[in-house]
Amino acid sequence: MRAVIGIFMAMSLLLSSSVYALKAGVPLEFKDEEQEELYNDMLHELRCTVCQNQSIAGSNASLADDLRGNLYKMVKEGADEEEIKGFMVDRYGDFVLYRPNFNSSTYLLWIGPFLLLLLGVIVLRLNVRSRNKINNKSELTSEESEMLESYLDSKKEKK
Repeated sequence: MRAVIGIFMAMSLLLSSSVYALKAGVPLEFKDEEQEELYNDMLHELRCTVCQNQSIAGSNASLADDLRGNLYKMVKEGADEEEIKGFMVDRYGDFVLYRPNFNSSTYLLWIGPFLLLLLGVIVLRLNVRSRNKINNKSELTSEESEMLESYLDSKKEKK
């Protein structure tokens, strides 16, 4: 029985080692420096959709392992950056990219900050205008000036 358990453990260790090769820091083999550079660049361009705002380079999620595996396979097959991004977006959606392309589903993401800035400037300008109108309207009429003067004079006399 011990032999069966030992064989089972050895087989599971051997089979699982290839799955975690990308995660454990086993050196990856590339045809040339360009492929290695593309792989490393894309590791930081792609976001783990489970971890929200973490690149697949630093994520420990199993999905990130799958993404790294797909990325490595595509780079080894000679895919370029656009093909890799296209595959990842088709499979995982625009959220997988830190800088998604400008299209109908992401236009608000790209234009939204500028719209909010414009809205803030408009609100600030309206606020300043309304304050200026209030300040300009605060001039006293001659009757009010006389009343104020007489009130202030009466206060001075009491002292």
